[in-house]
Amino acid sequence: MATTTRPALVKGSSSRRSTIALKMLMAVSGFLFIAFVLVHMYGNLKAFSGQETFNEYAEHLREFGEPILPHEGFLWISRVGLLAALVVHVTAAVLLARRAGKARTVKYVVKKNKHSSFSSHTMRWGGATLLLFIIWHLLNFSFGKINVKTGETGSAAGDPYTLMVQSFEVWWLTAIYLLSMAALALHLHHGTWSAAQTLGLTNNAKARRNAKAIGTVLAVVIAGGFSLVPIFVLAGVIDL
Repeated sequence: MATTTRPALVKGSSSRRSTIALKMLMAVSGFLFIAFVLVHMYGNLKAFSGQETFNEYAEHLREFGEPILPHEGFLWISRVGLLAALVVHVTAAVLLARRAGKARTVKYVVKKNKHSSFSSHTMRWGGATLLLFIIWHLLNFSFGKINVKTGETGSAAGDPYTLMVQSFEVWWLTAIYLLSMAALALHLHHGTWSAAQTLGLTNNAKARRNAKAIGTVLAVVIAGGFSLVPIFVLAGVIDL
């Protein structure tokens, strides 16, 4: 009896450990992204201080760490680190989704859980939406510097404020951006809770309430902060 059950137990134990490891990787990489989007959101809000202030901030990021680091060295280190975190996050998400699918060997009707949030049901499609948005965002503002309004590429390389304002003056681009921020809010809301749970920070009722509250605050502050600039550009408050 023992010889027939032990391999299955070892296999199951190994699978559980690897699943926990994948969830840990998702949690840690997720927290790195939260730190990044907070800083990025803060920088975007400098657009309210005008073109000169915003461009000075953008140039300071290129010079940060000099002379120890080369020009734009800090930016490239950050980009490589974020790219690695993105690969880890997406890979872990895909693997966990596949495992969850394989675990359902028989189709069944899932009963609605009145305690589950709307954001928890949107994690996969929301994550896919954000991945597509990140690719476009990098092409639009970082690498290709595509000016949708003028149709030019790389024309505002030295003037990020102009590139940003002219991009958000295109209503449909602003609409896509705002929809992506809605997806970000939902992802942050549930992702913060899920990461806290994975790291063992939701062991009691108070901790669970705090985790949910932090997720809500982060979702509102970050997604709301990012949304302010395109809304005010489209309204003509922020202009050239």
